[in-house]
Amino acid sequence: MAPSKQSTRNDTWPANAPADYPAEWQRFREGDAEAGFEITENFERFSQHNDIFNRAWWDEKVKSEDVMAFYQSQRRPVPRRGEGFSQWDWALLNSAWSVARDFAMRGLKEGMREGFLDPFKSFLPKAETQAELPSPEDTTARIKQVAAYLGADRVGITEFDPRWVYTHRSDAGSKTRDQKPNDLPEGLTHVIVLAHEMEYSLVERYPSALAAASTGREYSREAAIVSSVASFIRAIGFEAVGTSNDTGITIPYAIKAGMGEYGRNQMVITREYGPRVRFSKIFTDLPLVCDSPRKFGVFEYCNICNVCANACPPKALPEGPPKEGGPNRSSILGVTKWTADCEKCFKFWTKMRVDCAICMRVCPYNRDYTKWPNRLMRWLMGSRFRRLALKLNARARHGKRHSPNEWWAKAGDEFRGGH
Repeated sequence: MAPSKQSTRNDTWPANAPADYPAEWQRFREGDAEAGFEITENFERFSQHNDIFNRAWWDEKVKSEDVMAFYQSQRRPVPRRGEGFSQWDWALLNSAWSVARDFAMRGLKEGMREGFLDPFKSFLPKAETQAELPSPEDTTARIKQVAAYLGADRVGITEFDPRWVYTHRSDAGSKTRDQKPNDLPEGLTHVIVLAHEMEYSLVERYPSALAAASTGREYSREAAIVSSVASFIRAIGFEAVGTSNDTGITIPYAIKAGMGEYGRNQMVITREYGPRVRFSKIFTDLPLVCDSPRKFGVFEYCNICNVCANACPPKALPEGPPKEGGPNRSSILGVTKWTADCEKCFKFWTKMRVDCAICMRVCPYNRDYTKWPNRLMRWLMGSRFRRLALKLNARARHGKRHSPNEWWAKAGDEFRGGH
């Protein structure tokens, strides 16, 4: 990718000049409307240096003793009496994360942190000759088949859109996570988005170290899966850059790839899993057929629902309609959407020493859709009867926290007896 124009954002954010909207970006306007994106003349591409996790290394407004204790708990947690924070719970959490962290650590001597700050390395070189391809439709079907076989729960395709690629990566070799170039190969045309379902029985138990294992397991799974799919594409002679949180903002790609709609809780709400999903992505030059955004009433329901905002302990989630911009430099500029206060959110995480995800747990779309009553409720929330659904969800106390200790007790019942 050619070097991007330097951002006009200056050190005294939010004072900034509107960014130029390059002519080559105009072609995304129709797709933006279909996906429900509202992008203004103030739009600026985002530097990963400004996300809240990287600011924790250089921004005095974010750095704290709690931040350091939060990161230290990934290796040396301090169990406590609160339910869901025992040694057993921490052991499950950190073991669930272990594969993702092994990937992240393997290139640290070279200043790389794969999956978080840098793309995943491929040990399979790109084949010198390209395999003969069937039609784009059949090629797309084969790629989706391969991704599903290798473990992806859902697969979507969208056009490569440089607006969501970070202007810069953060340098894992720098103590202050300094900016470094975010280089990608020339000629990329598509993004393959992979979805990874989180375990419902653990998400019900947020916030706790036990529940946070549901996030860790999917980061570990996606590291293996996205790397494998990218390796397959390289083995048939095409470019493939496998990524997770690194390289670009995943949510816009996921929405345009038909994965779901954007919710008030800052998550992609999927039909299959609600907000209970992680995403990885592959940048490629394979000739593929794009999927279309799928709408099923999430925006309209979130417009009348404040459950996640009301349940958020630090009040980091917004009420009211979507707005342009956000409360601090961790917000992307020039996009009208619901935007969290990442500083408040992350501060709460660090005090607990684990990620929170209460907003995921209480979301009315967080359901087990293998059961027909939940499929019926999904339909109701997406219909003109959505206010009735709002009342029914409140009456049922949907999203109440389940006991972490009960998860261990049920597991004991299920696996006791040597089966």
